[in-house]
Amino acid sequence: MAGTSRHDREMSLEAKRQLTVTSDPVERLRLQCLSRGSSGIKGLGRTFKIMDDNNSRSLDLKEFLKGLNDYGIPMEKQEATALFQLFDRDQSGTIDFDEFLVTLRPQMSKARKEVVMEAFRKLDKTSDGVITIEDLRGVYNAQYHPKYRNGEWSEDQVFRTFLDSFDSPYDKDGKVTKEEFVNYYCGVSASIDSDVYFILMMTNAWKL
Repeated sequence: MAGTSRHDREMSLEAKRQLTVTSDPVERLRLQCLSRGSSGIKGLGRTFKIMDDNNSRSLDLKEFLKGLNDYGIPMEKQEATALFQLFDRDQSGTIDFDEFLVTLRPQMSKARKEVVMEAFRKLDKTSDGVITIEDLRGVYNAQYHPKYRNGEWSEDQVFRTFLDSFDSPYDKDGKVTKEEFVNYYCGVSASIDSDVYFILMMTNAWKL
């Protein structure tokens, strides 16, 4: 789909290359996520969300270190602690979960954000802020999928696989929130230099 495997491969290689020359701790964490492809930042967000047992939408240092470790991001404790302190702007000992993800996402231009939100609104037929299999009926055509055509998958299986591509590899729940959708396309966007090309890709992919 719209985050093509070619873009993911190119982005992954570019992120790994930049890691060798970047010393900024926030940029290093961003690149380590992007080296996993479009879903890298979203996957880290999901890992932290699972750890947020009390739904406070904040993380203390211990949770932050454990989250990085669980997601498999190699980082010395000293570097991770310094990174945590950068995000802990009010020195409360916790960092705001949403602010952390927003800072970590590569910036998207206003035009790119608008077309991503247009695609989300088109898919979210029930307007409840979450895309589900039910939302996809009549919006996403499963009949062209090769596994549907050869009888291997049902329509629902095609829909579920499609939704899973936006989900974190560690927590696939068959639902895609606005935040997950935007995080996914922030990753895709990072691999595409031209606004015109990105918007054209989105327009064609979603028939906007």
